[in-house]
Amino acid sequence: MDLLSIKDPSFLKKLNIDELEGLSQEIRDFLIEKLSKTGGHIGPNLGVVELTIALHREFNSPKDKIIWDVGHQSYVHKILTGRAGEFDSLRKFKGLCGFPKRSESEHDVWETGHSSTSLSSAMGMAIARDLKKEKSFVLPVIGDGALTGGMALEALNHIGSEKKDMIVILNDNEMSIAPNVGALHNVLGRLRTAGKYNWAKEELELLLKKIPAVGGKLAATAERIKDTVKYLLVSGMFFEELGFTYLGPVDGHNYEALFEQLRYAKKTGGPVLLHVITKKGKGYYPAENDKIGTWHGTGPYKTETGAFVKPAAAAPSWSSLVSETVRQMAREDERIVAITPAMPVGSKLENFAREFPDRMFDVGIAEQHAVTVAASLASQDMKPFLAIYSTFLQRAYDQMLHDVCRQNLNVFIGIDRAGLVGADGETHQGVFDIAFLRHMPNLVLMMPKDENEGQHMVYTSLTYNDGPIAMRFPRGNGLGVEMDKELKSIPIGTWEVLKDGKDACILTFGTTIGMALEAADLLEKQGYSIKVVNARFIKPLDEQMLTEIFKDGMPVLTIEEAILQGGFGSAVLEFAEENGFSSQVISRMGIPDQFIEHGDVDQLLEEINFTVNSAVRKLIKILPKKQKRA
Repeated sequence: MDLLSIKDPSFLKKLNIDELEGLSQEIRDFLIEKLSKTGGHIGPNLGVVELTIALHREFNSPKDKIIWDVGHQSYVHKILTGRAGEFDSLRKFKGLCGFPKRSESEHDVWETGHSSTSLSSAMGMAIARDLKKEKSFVLPVIGDGALTGGMALEALNHIGSEKKDMIVILNDNEMSIAPNVGALHNVLGRLRTAGKYNWAKEELELLLKKIPAVGGKLAATAERIKDTVKYLLVSGMFFEELGFTYLGPVDGHNYEALFEQLRYAKKTGGPVLLHVITKKGKGYYPAENDKIGTWHGTGPYKTETGAFVKPAAAAPSWSSLVSETVRQMAREDERIVAITPAMPVGSKLENFAREFPDRMFDVGIAEQHAVTVAASLASQDMKPFLAIYSTFLQRAYDQMLHDVCRQNLNVFIGIDRAGLVGADGETHQGVFDIAFLRHMPNLVLMMPKDENEGQHMVYTSLTYNDGPIAMRFPRGNGLGVEMDKELKSIPIGTWEVLKDGKDACILTFGTTIGMALEAADLLEKQGYSIKVVNARFIKPLDEQMLTEIFKDGMPVLTIEEAILQGGFGSAVLEFAEENGFSSQVISRMGIPDQFIEHGDVDQLLEEINFTVNSAVRKLIKILPKKQKRA
């Protein structure tokens, strides 16, 4: 079949199982070949080929609402809904999004990118359907990893209570991004080996109906027998106790089994949970045999061998630099522990886990829990390091404010992927953390200019005893600078002058320091003298240096690869107003008030006019004419 000719999923209803299996192989071959060039979430998508086809064959999208939790497993869905021809542009600037996108297709009924939201959105759609007296199916597809998220459990509780008609597809591949952890994962493990529970339950009910009714005592005994067998068949009966009809487990790569269970689910009233067992990466040996999550999402690779195509890096990744410095310090301080919400691979904590298995805690997809556990550890005089992506820290705002900052506890938060991250797009851009953290009392927030300063900031954080401290660092690799052999502490709230000048001053930090220095050099050729300051402490500000700059009357440009509203530039404006410098000329440059979509970071920066030339133009506007020299 020509995948490029697919317009909508209706053609699936005409195919027999042999033809569907052929289509499955075509889709796998297509994905393996296309993603080898663009990169993307190959493992999750290879695992849901048959499941996605079965859902679109048995139901009628978009009337029936198929909701993909997280959304990184939606590529097959995109192919079946007419977007195969756009895969060369997957995750590229102005190209096909790597997640469901409502503006792309009417079949993308809910946008995702963070996990554990599908059940809540499904409940909203089911309520709306019933209030509008419509007839349709609502089908959230949630993975076993996402099911550990607190929001998913809250939704299960509500759905089971309200008894709305809904078919929850539990896609159980024993993996999220990394191997799953936790008690709920163990419950699912027992369910996987329980066999055809629903068939056994029906057989038992049929048998009990044949027993003559001899009073209430026998009837009660029969019910107790049924309940006892139920608990023997499925340990804990977790989902049925929550009010769901549990079906499965079913082989998610067997069309006959899938069709049988989906048709049974259609006829069952109330909330149904269909437990589907799939193999992440199925059909491609390197991805299928991945045990640690390397093939969850990748860059380009060689299809023949699975070898990743990566440019040679002269410097370690930022994630590795931070985690390895923490590991180095953990050898000297037994109080240091590491915590991650399901990101041990992305946060490069594998070596820490191997060396200190009793001091490494992967809590699963549970960011709120991770933050409060870190706070509690700190309350007991431990030194917790929480490794978390900027975009995921958003999910634990209240825990940061209420549990960490309010109690002024010594938690070190490593904010990974701060700034624009590119291909994963608007749900993953790490541009909001300054704005939502800066107003929290007691918190220190900083970002290093390079990996050498970064290792000293890690040391500063783990030796700091006056409250919570957070260090932002970007995605990707360091600059390849020379590294000091001995770690040292950086005085809290101190900036450094990288280039002196007297006509204007640029205040910036992290990834934008290179931009500031280049802009200063360009203006120097035009006769201007521009001061460049590494404002490495976003909070607290270096009030002494800032006061000196304002007293000198130099116009100031702040640059930050973060949202402008409530950001670092806002802090500088507030300081000026509060300290009698209201007449000070201050211009700000950063991410505008919009969501930044997917694409190459340089292209995205160009799109929003966040470039060296933009910095030069902003400076020229605020430089007094009389300061120009020949």
